[in-house]
Amino acid sequence: MRDLVRRVAAASPSPRASGLTPAGRLPGWVRRVDAATPADRDRGADGLRALAILGVVLGHWLVTALVADSGTLRVASPLRHLPWLAPVSWIFQTMALFFLVGGWTAAAGHASARARGDSYGRWLRRRMARLCRPLIPLAAVWGVAVVVMLASGADVGTVRALAKLVWSPLWFLLVFAVLTAATPVAVRLSPVWPLAVVAGTDLVRFGLDGPAWVGWVNVAAGWLVPYCLGASWAGGRMPGRWAGWALLIGGAAVTALLVLRAGYPASMVGVPGARVSNQSPPTLAAVTFGLAQSGAALLLLGPLRRALSSRPVAWAVVALANLSAMTIYLWHQTAMIAVTGLGMLAGTPLPGLHTVPGSAAWVAARLAWLPVFGGVLVVYVAVFRSAEGRAEGRSVGGRAEGRSAEGRAAGRSVGGRAAARSAEGRAAGRAAQGSA
Repeated sequence: MRDLVRRVAAASPSPRASGLTPAGRLPGWVRRVDAATPADRDRGADGLRALAILGVVLGHWLVTALVADSGTLRVASPLRHLPWLAPVSWIFQTMALFFLVGGWTAAAGHASARARGDSYGRWLRRRMARLCRPLIPLAAVWGVAVVVMLASGADVGTVRALAKLVWSPLWFLLVFAVLTAATPVAVRLSPVWPLAVVAGTDLVRFGLDGPAWVGWVNVAAGWLVPYCLGASWAGGRMPGRWAGWALLIGGAAVTALLVLRAGYPASMVGVPGARVSNQSPPTLAAVTFGLAQSGAALLLLGPLRRALSSRPVAWAVVALANLSAMTIYLWHQTAMIAVTGLGMLAGTPLPGLHTVPGSAAWVAARLAWLPVFGGVLVVYVAVFRSAEGRAEGRSVGGRAEGRSAEGRAAGRSVGGRAAARSAEGRAAGRAAQGSA
């Protein structure tokens, strides 16, 4: 973030951002972000990633409830009490978009690194740093929080439930790290092969009554499908809109068939107590649903590019969300937990916050709490985003390479020259000399 702020601070407003809007002149920060964005940056890809982040955050906040019970908190899900809410999971289960855009940007970044003469090891170390470094403050804060809660006599079950809410979504980072390391292979691998592995695994699990552990093969194979699809797009094989429609309609049709005829769950997220989960591990239905989402992403790409190129305010919001993507993902559950914990000071269970998620009234009350969760998350992002910024702008080999794997790049002024170049070809910078 500091790198972007420095570059934005030095940027001059672009012609398209310096005009007037119906509400008056654009805010200065919006004009600076717009001016600092290279003309060849793919705003559509950033828009897709922002939608994926929004889906995950809102999805977790809507399908996870902390119920107050005699001074303790237990985790519940409205999907267990209100099965008719299953379509909500179709909207907010956006992990396939993360892997689609991740494969796309990783493949582009690897190609760019090779063109510069960087080794695979060097490129991979930078990618892993960006993934892992933001975990440090989260681990530190929650390590202290757990000790304080236990020392103050908090219920062990409550502490365990809260910690699990924070750490269980981090499976994504491990899988993403493995697939990132496999990017050179993914570029050459057709998505059909991992899709076939998923189908075969489900056949063994459900059709032949095989052992349940076989399903964990799908954790890698299932998410490799959208990852390979995105990597192929970066390799210059971006299909046309007809392919988007084919993926959307075909993926949706197969998913519906699997749910209605083959007995797969309708919910695309896990439901406590359910015999089968579409996510843990991923099933064929989850993967075909992801293909439908990939088709929708392909269809949205053009409109997103046009909208974000002509609407500087919207682009500035998307750019900042991308700059803070890891921080948002890591801290969004903590924001919900903080609001829930502080709400207990009221002395009575608050609707939509501490009550059983068993009615439409709970859903309505929960929706009212979302802006509060969002406000607390904004505070966390402001406090902890610096760890993500350090991971992006770290000096490598004496050159300040404020490269962002997520298209966030911003150059730092070093030795009188600005340094920054996005590994994904997203933020052109000038070569820097000296140390960062």
